[in-house]
Amino acid sequence: MSSLQESDPKVADILNHEKHRQAYGIELIPSENYASQAVMEASGSIFTNKYSEGYPGKRYYGGQEYVDQVEQLAIDRAKELFGVEHVNVQPYSGSPANAAVYFGLLEYGDTIMGLKLDHGGHITHGLPISFSGKSFNCVAYEVDKETEQLNMDAIRELAIKKRPKLIIAGYTAYPRKINWKAFKEIADEVGAITMADIAHIAGLIAGGVHESPVPYFDVITTTTHKTLRGPRGAIIMSKKEFAKDIDRAVFPGLQGGPHDHTTAAKAVAFGEALKPEFKDYAEQIVKNAKKLAENLIEHGFDLVSGGTDNHLILTDLTNKNIPGKVAQEALDKAGITLNKNTVPFDPRSPFDPSGIRLGTPAMTTRGMKEPEMEKVGDFISNALDNYTDKDKLAKIKEEVKELCSGFPVPGINL
Repeated sequence: MSSLQESDPKVADILNHEKHRQAYGIELIPSENYASQAVMEASGSIFTNKYSEGYPGKRYYGGQEYVDQVEQLAIDRAKELFGVEHVNVQPYSGSPANAAVYFGLLEYGDTIMGLKLDHGGHITHGLPISFSGKSFNCVAYEVDKETEQLNMDAIRELAIKKRPKLIIAGYTAYPRKINWKAFKEIADEVGAITMADIAHIAGLIAGGVHESPVPYFDVITTTTHKTLRGPRGAIIMSKKEFAKDIDRAVFPGLQGGPHDHTTAAKAVAFGEALKPEFKDYAEQIVKNAKKLAENLIEHGFDLVSGGTDNHLILTDLTNKNIPGKVAQEALDKAGITLNKNTVPFDPRSPFDPSGIRLGTPAMTTRGMKEPEMEKVGDFISNALDNYTDKDKLAKIKEEVKELCSGFPVPGINL
């Protein structure tokens, strides 16, 4: 960063501190990951200088021959990676991607059905105070109170009663596999469009670890970071019959020019995910999550649904007598980053919830495996047992730094 250091030393100094935070801390936020050096180089490339309203072969500005090539490459690689008929790679992020689906396929006031936020859904799936909740008649389904997992019979009954035009599956804090076929059968029974939001599990699907919704669902959205390990952005995949409406919704419906530097980085990330070693990576993410979950259970933690099938773990800290916010802050002091999170039927508020959410994509990218997950679980338990002891938390932070020093972060050169 020599040019940045010379031009703006204040920003360079902030970035340098963040570099060290990432390198010497344990990253457990399940929606975060480490992009490769190649992805970051494409993301910071000269394509940031270009404006490209429109689509390949049909742009509104000149000088598009290389932009068209990189966008088409991203489209072709995404099609191959997920086995889909149509891909739009222009959405700026996950929420705009979901908004584009609604904008393109629904009328304002139509009924959509998604998982309740504090049960694992996303704000764009119908939270009353979000654009989705204000624009549409949103019906929320819940997890079963006993199993804390989806109850497809209850979801079917609700769908028959409410007759939604769109049913959403795919979540932000649900640690179990999703029965895509069962959702499709319910949607067919009530005449609904199916939308899968696979932002969290796209990498697991691309790596063949989780079943894909592609054979069953009409539309699929995903971010391109998280388990997919690309740049911050999103794509929309669909059957051909929905392609025209979705493309029009993205541009000119909701967006102007695409971020061409991000499109280039998406193409790089999809190329990486098509390599055989990505499958090994996806498999290790789940192995690591299961091992970490086992360790936490041994330490007396109450895991929502009793464990995990994917990359994330949702923990109810009620039996530990530690609010999620307090736990997050204590673990920050110990060099461990995760997020406070609501749990199903949480009696506490979303800003001061009962739980924490953690995941293994970033640690797996660094090369950590099951033995390291045991250590991470021990760190978490020790830190929360001593969450008011600043000296103890500082000591754990040094142990965390020692562990992380043996597992360099891709793209960070210290």
